Amino acid sequence: MSLVRWATIALLGTAALAAAAFIADIRDAYARVADASTVVSSPHGNIEFKLGGSGPPVLVVHGSGGGYDQGELIAQAVLGNRFHWIAPSRFGYLRSTFQAHATFDDQARAYADLLDHLGIDKVAVVALSHGGPSALLFAVLYPERVSSLTLLSCGVASSSDAAQEQANQKGDTLTAIFKHDWLYWATSKLLRGQLMALMGANEAVIEGFTKDQRELVDRVIDYMNPVAPRSAGVAFDNKAAMPNQRIAAIRAPTLVVHAKDDMLQLYRNAEFATSTIPGARLVTFDNGGHLVIAVQQLAIQAEVQQFIRSNLGK
Repeated sequence: MSLVRWATIALLGTAALAAAAFIADIRDAYARVADASTVVSSPHGNIEFKLGGSGPPVLVVHGSGGGYDQGELIAQAVLGNRFHWIAPSRFGYLRSTFQAHATFDDQARAYADLLDHLGIDKVAVVALSHGGPSALLFAVLYPERVSSLTLLSCGVASSSDAAQEQANQKGDTLTAIFKHDWLYWATSKLLRGQLMALMGANEAVIEGFTKDQRELVDRVIDYMNPVAPRSAGVAFDNKAAMPNQRIAAIRAPTLVVHAKDDMLQLYRNAEFATSTIPGARLVTFDNGGHLVIAVQQLAIQAEVQQFIRSNLGK
C-alpha cells in the first residue's frame, strides 16, 4: 500500500474519531442544560433561571457566552452556599427569549419580572463581564431593589481608542466562533490557549495557572457548550449600547473588582465605574486578566461575601 493511501486512511480515521468525540460531547452538553433550569413567561418573553444556596438573596448575572449555568459557576466560585443565588439566562441565551430590538434596559426590566415571580423584593447583585451593563441599569432603574452591586471584570462604558479596538476585535472573533457548535468545540479542544487569549488572558496568566485555577477555567470554557443556543445573546452583547454616564445615578453600595491586565474588558471600565458611581470602591489585582475570578478566587470570594453582608440592611 502506498504512503499516500496510508496517510489518507490515517486522516480519515482521525476525522472519524474527532467527529465521534464531537457528537458525544455536544450530546452531553445539550443534555446538561436541558432539564436543570426553570422557565417562566414575562412581559419581556421567557426567562430561564436556576436557584441554589440559602441565605440572603443574590441575583447573579452571567457574562457573554454564558447562561444560567455560568451564573451557577460564578455563584459556586464567589458565593459558595452562604447565599440564596438566582441565576437567570440573559436575552438570547439558552431558553431565554431573544428579541431583535431589545436593550440592556429591557434586560434589567426582565430581572424585575423574575424577582416579582419569585416574590423577592430586594437583592444583592453580582455581575460578571458583559453581565455588567444590564446589572448597572437594574441598579439605575430599580434603586429600591438593590442592596449592593458587585462588578466582576465588567464592561461599563464605550470607547473608541486603539486598545479598545483590539478588545473589540477579540469580541468579534468570539462572536463568530459562537455561531456554530462544531467550531467552538474544535477551537476549545485544539486551540484552548488561543481561546483563553481571546477571552482576555495574556500568556503569563495562562502559564501561571495552578491546578485548581486551570480546573475552574476549564469548567467555564467547557460549560459554554453548546454555543448555538447562546449565539443570539453573544451577538446582542457585542452590539448593544453601554450604560456610560447613566451609571452616575446609581445609589447602591458598589464594589468594583478588576485586573489591570484584563485584555477583553479593559481596566478603564473599572476606573470609569469607580469615578462615576458615588461611593464605589475599587479592588484591583495586578494580574489575572479577564479570568481574574479564577486566578484570585479566594481573595475575591472574601471581598465579595463581606461586602454583600455588610450592606444587607441598606
